[in-house]
Amino acid sequence: MELYLDSVDFNEIEEAFKLGFLAGLTTTPTFMHRQGITDIDGAILKLSKMVPVLQVEALGNTAEEVLAEAKRLLNIGLEKDKTVFKIPVSNEGVRACRMLRNEGMMVNVHLIYTLNQAYMAMAAGANYVCPLVGRLQDQGHDALKLVEQCTETVNHYGYDTKVMFSSVRYPEHIRTALLSKVHTITAPWKVMKVLTENVFTDLGTDQFVEHTRLMTMTVKDVIAKANPTVKLNETVFEALSRMTDSGLGAVTVIKEGGELAGIFTDGDLRRNLRNMGKSLLEKPMGDLVSDKMPVTITSDALLYDAVKLFKESGVDNIIVLENNRPFGMIDIQDFVKMNLVG
Repeated sequence: MELYLDSVDFNEIEEAFKLGFLAGLTTTPTFMHRQGITDIDGAILKLSKMVPVLQVEALGNTAEEVLAEAKRLLNIGLEKDKTVFKIPVSNEGVRACRMLRNEGMMVNVHLIYTLNQAYMAMAAGANYVCPLVGRLQDQGHDALKLVEQCTETVNHYGYDTKVMFSSVRYPEHIRTALLSKVHTITAPWKVMKVLTENVFTDLGTDQFVEHTRLMTMTVKDVIAKANPTVKLNETVFEALSRMTDSGLGAVTVIKEGGELAGIFTDGDLRRNLRNMGKSLLEKPMGDLVSDKMPVTITSDALLYDAVKLFKESGVDNIIVLENNRPFGMIDIQDFVKMNLVG
């Protein structure tokens, strides 16, 4: 089934045709009026250079006037094999359709509201007949039945005509068009661009991304830039200052030679402050660090291992080691933000 864009907005036309598979563009004088376009010929010519096929109006009170308008548009630069002239259905319209077809031009007879109208267009050799589904439904008619009847008529009698499903209002129309087995559909970009969206697809994609991160990225890839450390002889006040500057909830406590001695967290600060009061701030870190070593992980470990370690240990911060020396720290909140733990 051919898929056309229904628009005259140059920006969204450029965006839509980046898809690379749209068959062409349909447009109307109404669209141009809404966009405030005054140079109609200039706009039509510009559009024709942007798309594979342009379907554009050829208006006139008589068949001869319609033919003359089509020829005029070709003379300003439209290409015959890339242009479909849209003609409203009427006796003069179907006569014009036959005249244009005799001269090798392509025609879409549109504003179809009945099967009789569609039949006359088919008999006249129209390349497309175009029922306006949304408008028919607005008036309380069974538009989908009309579309099905048009398609059945083309297939049964072998007319060389494509039924174009138009006046699309929402994604459900696209599904209906497919089930109706039409040959062509033209839709606005606001409808077309949401056709690939689905909440379950989004959830599945997020899960794939999460699992890919877990199995391919290392701790070093996500480690915080800040690596706050404090020596055993430095005070709690100095540890608190470095913790605050880093934005992390802990500092790594190191020995004089740089080896790991322990960890001091904001939880440790609150517990000791309750017991010691303000005097805590002047205490050296050596008085507060326990003999129990903190939870550590190597910088080249996978995120999968880090998540597992967070879950098993129940801690909020893990010290990262490289060559057995403190290299940095990972915080569980960073993993929450990446949707790696919840």
